[in-house]
Amino acid sequence: MSAPRQIIMVRHGQSAANLDTSIYERVPDYRIPLTDLGIEQAREAGRLVREQLDGQRVRVYVSPYLRAYQSLEAMGIEDLTERVIEEPRLREQDWANYQIPEEIEQQKRLRDTYGHFFFRFREGESGSDVYDRVSSFLETLHRHWDKPGHAPNTLLVTHGLTMRLFCMRWFHWTVEYFESLNNPESAGVHRLLLQDDGRYELDRPFSQWSERTPTDTVLSTLSERL
Repeated sequence: MSAPRQIIMVRHGQSAANLDTSIYERVPDYRIPLTDLGIEQAREAGRLVREQLDGQRVRVYVSPYLRAYQSLEAMGIEDLTERVIEEPRLREQDWANYQIPEEIEQQKRLRDTYGHFFFRFREGESGSDVYDRVSSFLETLHRHWDKPGHAPNTLLVTHGLTMRLFCMRWFHWTVEYFESLNNPESAGVHRLLLQDDGRYELDRPFSQWSERTPTDTVLSTLSERL
């Protein structure tokens, strides 16, 4: 396999739902647009990614959600893009169809006590469901990298939870460590960088709301829960 020199992950910019959650009652989640601020955030992410690419070509995998496509468009890296592939497995976690905010807030409170990885929304997915589809996507990536002539860089334009779960799968983080991680900021950029020994390292860690290490398990943290 000819591995890319870096795998860049970009979260979409601020969306209309970040300002007003009632939009979920009338607009399908995948059609929710960016705000003006979200577009500017994505432009700034594009300037950063352009520096990171340093003139090299990149293959892009983008979530089919409108806010992801708008983020990619605002990034303005078309001249460096080898190909854009819409990838549904990089979509946001499914919570419901049209969402009733009061019901979602109740389920989010339950999720906070149950755990974000295993809690399944009533009409949607759990974090573990997203983990499974991200694992399937990784198999596709490796097949693409096996083919000759692919771009030396890979870019994923996706969502915060999906980014964290992609890294969890890639680096074999535990569930307990995943539970400690915060989402990246809107239009946040994280990179997996290829090292001389053939392994990848994350350029900067995700922030944490509680202290955990990538090897902590439910057994090692059991005493804290009793």
